[in-house]
Amino acid sequence: MPDYQVLRLKPDREISLKNKHHSIFRTAFADNMDVPNGAIAQVQDADGTFMCYAMINPRAYICGRVISFEEGDPLMNLKKNIKRSIDLRTQFFAANDTNAYRLINAEGDGIPGLIVDKYDEIIVVQLTTLGMEKLRPWLTNVLAELCQTDLIYEKSTGATRKKEGLESKEQWLRGSGHETVTVTERGLKFLIQLVGSQKTGLFLDQREMRSLVRSLSSGKNVLDCCSYVGGFSMAALSGGAVHADAIDYDPEAIKRVGEHMALNGFSESQFSAYDEDVFDFLRRKPMPQPYDFIILDPPAFAKRSSDIDQAKRAYTDLNRMAMEMLPAGGMLLTCSCSYQVDPPLFQTIVFHAARQARRSVRILQRHRQAFDHPVNLYHPEVDYLKSLLLWVD
Repeated sequence: MPDYQVLRLKPDREISLKNKHHSIFRTAFADNMDVPNGAIAQVQDADGTFMCYAMINPRAYICGRVISFEEGDPLMNLKKNIKRSIDLRTQFFAANDTNAYRLINAEGDGIPGLIVDKYDEIIVVQLTTLGMEKLRPWLTNVLAELCQTDLIYEKSTGATRKKEGLESKEQWLRGSGHETVTVTERGLKFLIQLVGSQKTGLFLDQREMRSLVRSLSSGKNVLDCCSYVGGFSMAALSGGAVHADAIDYDPEAIKRVGEHMALNGFSESQFSAYDEDVFDFLRRKPMPQPYDFIILDPPAFAKRSSDIDQAKRAYTDLNRMAMEMLPAGGMLLTCSCSYQVDPPLFQTIVFHAARQARRSVRILQRHRQAFDHPVNLYHPEVDYLKSLLLWVD
């Protein structure tokens, strides 16, 4: 094992590491951070006791990302954790009705800076920290070995990389040529466009909620707001919905809705797809048709703490308009993927929307966590997604 540079913490700054939290802030270190950008360092407390191995980026405010709390070779421990994460998914996705799921959920699996999704035979990788960027060749070999694949695509995009001083990057790490892949989720087929799509191609974290919508849609007219490629719309139709309308401001996503409907055998009479801002659509008078089940799954309105007030207004308006549209006995599934808006605040926002809409509203169910998106008990920040299934009278 190579020698790793040692960095010491200031006195009384080791509590979070004793609690197995994976982030170390720049202000916690006593040293001058004379470490190569992206290198792995051994972190000790002020008395010289081993705490962890972390990837170091002196330029970032969160300048330490813990990859191992165990002594010994940190790369061997990291590989062991990667294998453990992949093995966990094997337990839950052995059935062949779903071949698109997350293999590694960053801090949720104790591996900060690494997200890995499986789309049939293709592995899609997101590297979100400088440390993982430096390990790209090593990670490619490890994933090829553990996943037994020669098709690995990197889709490293998003705001987190900017905070690390990194630019977006998309490229084949192993193999080439498969820019579109067909996957199956509980019997429904999706066309995954690797290049240019949101996230890694599909919002896998909403799988359980799509199944919930499927189980509740029989005989209903469904409105799927911020639909992306139509996952909730197709789930509703497969569950017996009379009609489903998909709304999204992204014209490419709306185009994909039509392709997905045809791929799954739904006729054009069963759905409509609108390339439109959701706020503008909900203000329409009259509506294209009456709806008795509405899904709100908007993008994150609050990406920073400074966005919270604006996000509260947006979420309130969106939910108020949806509640005003529903008949007595209608259902609303409302979601938020903004980490800055925690579950109590989100419920308070929905309360204000219900009061403004002058509707009686009951909570039927909260979010169903997908098993391939575990939340690390020691790093709760990964628990960003919230949903409320509401009965509106």
